[in-house]
Amino acid sequence: MEAFLGKGVFLVASPGLRDPNFRQTVVLLCEHGDEGALGVVVNRPTAMLLSEAVPQVPVLEGQRHTLFSGGPVQPNQVMILFRLSHESEDQHHVFDGVYLGGDPGVLEQVLTRPSGTDAFRAYVGYSGWGPGQLENEMKTGSWITLPADPTVVFEKDPARIWPDIMRALGGRYRVYADMPPDPHMN
Repeated sequence: MEAFLGKGVFLVASPGLRDPNFRQTVVLLCEHGDEGALGVVVNRPTAMLLSEAVPQVPVLEGQRHTLFSGGPVQPNQVMILFRLSHESEDQHHVFDGVYLGGDPGVLEQVLTRPSGTDAFRAYVGYSGWGPGQLENEMKTGSWITLPADPTVVFEKDPARIWPDIMRALGGRYRVYADMPPDPHMN
């Protein structure tokens, strides 16, 4: 299967990927080009709330939105994925009504006046690859690529994303669906 890399693709960690930053992760690729690639891990919630990470945004006060770990790069930077029912020119379009940005105005609108399927997920840090780095990881079999699905990003239980993809891939991957996060720890 020819691996396609580009915006709006899920990078699914292969069962053999041992890097603790990416073990059993699903990364939404938000940018890919000659300068490298950028994405966010969509299935690693943290114990921190978004309101704790960005206390300067009043609309978040009292809200219980979990902050996700987007990856090991710039772990103090908060990035937000939005699913919007209308086009947003101020945000970076990723795919199918999904945008990457940090605009507090858009966040406030989604929280106070959502329309349709508007939603968001907030990430601290991101996943980044230099020129050619991700392509090399693809050649070594570190990643499986699939078309991204907004419902997986915004609605699915994060703990079920990787195992359910393994199960859906079937064949030799099915056996990994119930593998513990770290098989060395019981």
